[in-house]
Amino acid sequence: MRKIDRDSYPHLAECLRRIIFTNIYTYYARSAALWWGIKLGSGCKFYGIPRFRRHPGSSISIGDKCLFNSSPVSNLIGINRPCIISTLSEGAQIQVGSYCGFSGTVIGCAKKIVLEENVRCGANTLITDTDWHSEDPRTGPDKPVTIKKGAWLGFDVTVLKGVTIGENTLVAARSLVTHSLPDNVIAGGMPAKILKVKNQDDLRKS
Repeated sequence: MRKIDRDSYPHLAECLRRIIFTNIYTYYARSAALWWGIKLGSGCKFYGIPRFRRHPGSSISIGDKCLFNSSPVSNLIGINRPCIISTLSEGAQIQVGSYCGFSGTVIGCAKKIVLEENVRCGANTLITDTDWHSEDPRTGPDKPVTIKKGAWLGFDVTVLKGVTIGENTLVAARSLVTHSLPDNVIAGGMPAKILKVKNQDDLRKS
């Protein structure tokens, strides 16, 4: 263990500050989730104030021990907005598994969005199953989104409607995901394409 000296004081003070404010933000977020009728699992932690909005007749459920970073200083890569979790229409469903992590992540759902366990969403990611302007004739129908367990979305990734991201797949920073990706690959680009197969046998099975 490193000795405690003058060099350690700023780091220790920051750790203490984070613990104190995480407890405060978590209390607030749990109260907000209760107000909006959101099912929030045990052990979830919040740093910064998230934004919840649940449309009447829709559902939002979040599993155990998820982490939400919503403060600009809660992730040193830089967060430009709070986590925003919202349903936009009656019957919409957001299901988030346990042990997921979010930093400035926006999830906007008009139909169904499922994140399985251990999904990581890097700073300023966006996941949506809709074009948002349903009254505009240029928009298409809403389509469900599924992100399977262990997937990792890098910084500033956008996931659009109708997409499934496979188990343990990694999506590179600033990518735009417009089509489904299989299990166990590294993908990136605009639109995102497979860059590397992490396990060829698993890819054949997907």
